[in-house]
Amino acid sequence: MRILRFVVRRLLQLIPVLLGVVVLTFLIVRVLPGDPVRSILGQSATEADVEAARARFGLDQPLWRQFLDYLGGLVTGDFGTSIQSGGPVGAEMALRIGPTLELVVIAVSIALVVATVLGVWSARRANSVGDHGVRIFALVGNSVPEFWLGLVLVLVGYSMLGWFPAPSGRVDPDTNLTPLTGAGLVDAALTGNGPALASAAAYLALPVFTLVVGVMAPLLRSVRASALEVLNSEAYTAAAAHGLPQRTLLYGYLLRSTLLRLPALAALVFGTAIGSTVLVEYVFSWQGFGQWALRGLLYRDYPVVQASVVVIALCYVLVFLIADVVHAILDPRVRI
Repeated sequence: MRILRFVVRRLLQLIPVLLGVVVLTFLIVRVLPGDPVRSILGQSATEADVEAARARFGLDQPLWRQFLDYLGGLVTGDFGTSIQSGGPVGAEMALRIGPTLELVVIAVSIALVVATVLGVWSARRANSVGDHGVRIFALVGNSVPEFWLGLVLVLVGYSMLGWFPAPSGRVDPDTNLTPLTGAGLVDAALTGNGPALASAAAYLALPVFTLVVGVMAPLLRSVRASALEVLNSEAYTAAAAHGLPQRTLLYGYLLRSTLLRLPALAALVFGTAIGSTVLVEYVFSWQGFGQWALRGLLYRDYPVVQASVVVIALCYVLVFLIADVVHAILDPRVRI
């Protein structure tokens, strides 16, 4: 009940936060240089065409009127109409958010498991050859640009070895997958399409590995530092001196205490990954949320940019809410 009250309170606090994000985004995108109508119609468009397009998208209205219309649409779930495509932003976003969430969720989940195992293993063997190897791997993963790593993986995994499909989509069209959520693995599992499931997993392998390397580096360093702190603490030393079994020391003391810092960092990494997948999506032609948002920014597509920022902000708040709840479950000293 205590956690439920905390969740309800945080969800209510979400309203003013998102309202602030909406206001700031609405104002900032209109300060950016460039005319969205001219970007779409081109410099050869006549003034009559430009004025007609402005009237169609409501850009001829005063700024306060545009904001009220946009806010009223958000209340009803209408994100507006894309200036670039002329289609509803909500429908376009629904097709794009699924593939990106699939990519990020799988990558962050794998990174969390591997970082926890390697971080604890490395801390228990501090200053050994294996520990130095793990630290070097974390340093390299934190330094290598994701787009460069993705290009190298495409060159080696597809061009040279032929182990993975070409970076030209998310699933083989010959599998006749019925799109439901936009996430290939989920749609294949829901429809019971075995060939599509295998194809989606093959297309996911390289982009997921690219994201895992970048995401795992900060997680690995944090887990190792936390584990070393626990190993050097008086409580752990006393427990070991009393002859407690290694299993109890590992799971009851070391692992549980090490994981206390992980939820907040994982939430931060997850939120950052959603906004930074654009380069990975471009390298692998993923056609996800990041590409869609960047294209909207390049064309000054106001409704697309506003919707993408609001969705990213919503993901941040919800993920940190989950992290706080998980932290409270792991640490009974936390009062929420």
